Amino acid sequence: MATLITIPARHGKASFVNNGQMIRVINTHGYQIVDTWAFNRQDMKEFMSMEHCRVSLKSLRPKVGQSLVTNKRRPILTVLEDTTAGVHDMLLAACDRYRYEELGCKEHHDNCTDNLAAALNELGLEPLETPCPFNLFQNTPPDPVTGEIQFLPPVAKPGQYVTLRAEMGLVIAFSACPQDMIPVNGPRGGKPTEAQFELL
Repeated sequence: MATLITIPARHGKASFVNNGQMIRVINTHGYQIVDTWAFNRQDMKEFMSMEHCRVSLKSLRPKVGQSLVTNKRRPILTVLEDTTAGVHDMLLAACDRYRYEELGCKEHHDNCTDNLAAALNELGLEPLETPCPFNLFQNTPPDPVTGEIQFLPPVAKPGQYVTLRAEMGLVIAFSACPQDMIPVNGPRGGKPTEAQFELL
């Protein structure tokens, strides 16, 4: 029986996932970035690694049928479905307090790094580090000529989703990215919203 879990706006959520189980990540209201991490359930030092994925895939975006790999170069998640235009990010680090300080924020700002820690804490776990996430639905491509990163609104529409299959027993974690100081959430950079994931 499927279990639907809400990732609250600006916050994180995590879950244990069995080998072979499917996870559907839903852009519930559209135009929302969902930072995504996966850790080997038996050894949290092994995790989905974007730098290793880029080499394995020879690409900056995974396609349906391709597997994302760990820092030990083993498959951890396979993309089974993608109802979006396939626009995701495998380059940018999770936002953190220091990122918001750079942007001029003087007070606490919700951030994906803290959201990962809080989500894992709910499961009785602690992150040993914050790996670079697979930024589902994030539209930040490098300019093909200059290499400059473009910070653009997501193109994923309400209800569109990506379905992933666990290739080992793992811990999956998500953050409904709270970035509201640059225009990367919402059709015009609007306000962060909740998202959902479904364990199938």
